[in-house]
Amino acid sequence: MPLASLHAPFDHPGWIFELKYDGFRALAYIESGQCRLVSRRGTAHKSFPKLCAAIGAAIPAHAVLDGEIVHLDAEGKPQFYELMRRRTPQHYYAFDLLWLDGHDLRDIRLIERKRLLRGLVRPPILYADHFEARGVDLFKAACDHDLEGIVAKLATGRYDPGATTWVKIKNRGYSQPEGRADFFAVTSARTKAVYPRREPAQVATP
Repeated sequence: MPLASLHAPFDHPGWIFELKYDGFRALAYIESGQCRLVSRRGTAHKSFPKLCAAIGAAIPAHAVLDGEIVHLDAEGKPQFYELMRRRTPQHYYAFDLLWLDGHDLRDIRLIERKRLLRGLVRPPILYADHFEARGVDLFKAACDHDLEGIVAKLATGRYDPGATTWVKIKNRGYSQPEGRADFFAVTSARTKAVYPRREPAQVATP
């Protein structure tokens, strides 16, 4: 699901609101005690083997989740640079459930998918909780705690990448983007010097 952007938060009884977690977006494919974390571009995240193993062991089901790989500090706040350096502990914040034991859930309401998700997840998978109707208050809390922002989602929405039912509202005062472009440039240069170019992995549909 893509995220559209808004400049200001809003309240609406038909929408739910979640914190926006600063990390790596990934689908988690879980089957037979194994987990693959796959990026938005369809490439496998291969540098989180311990996290993948822990996720696979935690979920005794065939499932596909949507979520964010994060590193959390002692206060439970995502720290993006620590994640880039692959510091532990690492967690996976799950905010949607697409597939469960042979059942395609993408056509059912988001609020129902989240109910099923809440009953499924176990650490190191964390459930991304939501707040109904009141996005303005959640956005203020996110800004007060120096978090990246919030995401608004249509409560009855299907998981349809062609629909604009997920919207991000970013905290323009968020401190962690400062210097990020330079950090990525240095990291990319080091990676290219060590690893040869590889073709993207092919991702099977559930």
